[in-house]
Amino acid sequence: MSGSLKITHLNSWHKNHAKMVEFAGYEMPIWYEKGIVEEHLTVRRSVGVFDVTHMGRFIFKGPDAENLLDYLTTNDVKNLKVGEGQYSVLCNEKGGIIDDLIIYRLGDERFFVVVNSANKVKDEEWFRRHAKGRSVEIQNISDITPQFAVQGPKAIETLNKISEVNLNRPYRFGEIIETKLAGYEVYATRTGYTGEDGYEISQLNVPLSNPKPAVDLWERILEAGGEFGITPVGLGARDTLRLEAGMPLHGSDITEETTPLEARLKFVVKLDKKDFIGKQALAEQNERKPSKLRVGLIMIDKGIPRPHLPIFAAGRIIGETTSGSYSPLLPKGYGIALGYVNREYKKDGTIVYIEVHGKKRPAEVVKPRKMLKRIREKASQLT
Repeated sequence: MSGSLKITHLNSWHKNHAKMVEFAGYEMPIWYEKGIVEEHLTVRRSVGVFDVTHMGRFIFKGPDAENLLDYLTTNDVKNLKVGEGQYSVLCNEKGGIIDDLIIYRLGDERFFVVVNSANKVKDEEWFRRHAKGRSVEIQNISDITPQFAVQGPKAIETLNKISEVNLNRPYRFGEIIETKLAGYEVYATRTGYTGEDGYEISQLNVPLSNPKPAVDLWERILEAGGEFGITPVGLGARDTLRLEAGMPLHGSDITEETTPLEARLKFVVKLDKKDFIGKQALAEQNERKPSKLRVGLIMIDKGIPRPHLPIFAAGRIIGETTSGSYSPLLPKGYGIALGYVNREYKKDGTIVYIEVHGKKRPAEVVKPRKMLKRIREKASQLT
């Protein structure tokens, strides 16, 4: 593996326990001893912990921090109260998605922003270009902020064993809590990429040159979840989990060539706010309605769809898959996908056909946000 790859604080730990691969310029674990399927199912049934330190993390602070973030993103930053977070997207002038991200308000003039690993260099350049002339300071804290996602039905019970405050509170997406875990200062955010409840833990002020506190916190989380059978989870299960939950991956399901309206992310596009980059293009598209829309796809018969396969209906190509894999919740051989189809085929329950290994195989269309529920229903019917 190339020596030029970046590493996370847990690199040595991972090398002793996991199969390592290159991902977004990092050396990362793809699976541990139990393997992808068992890691996936443990998250669905109990609790797993992921090293997501490769993600990008920024602090925006100053009198113009709010106005800048509100102009850069489609959601309404001005509505965020201290302690709240929101999912949003960065768009270019044509409405294409530069990245999806989460913004948290730490104070009146202070925000914590998390972006995708593969885009953090590009995003930072975009942030700084548009910050020129504004009273705002942007700090890239990615390399001093190890980040772990603790996900699953037993995630909160696990974290509460080592938390200074009670994290078992009513669910509120994006809530951010400044607290201590195992004595370490963290931001605990009610977010994740699995479709399960849990927190993403950002440990503060831990440089790569001294990774010991990060390793210690990771091991304390594993110890706390021991009675629940906690497992470390690699990139392989992270992808199958997010796919079952219908969550888009930037670079595959959403790109600078797709808009948030096409991606069924209209809930984060606030066309009534004063201005943001891409507003005019999105307003025009909203008026005429997008011709293609992102959908979830669940195979009716056995077959594992992969990206970039044609989708058929009425004897013609009506779309293409953008992500695809097997679903560990379904019997062996049944697959799922995300993709884009012509608007008239967006309705839940519509039957389309995906060309898998040269054969057109039937699949059921599902709204992405309903995928996990529908997969669980189908799993109960097939077993």
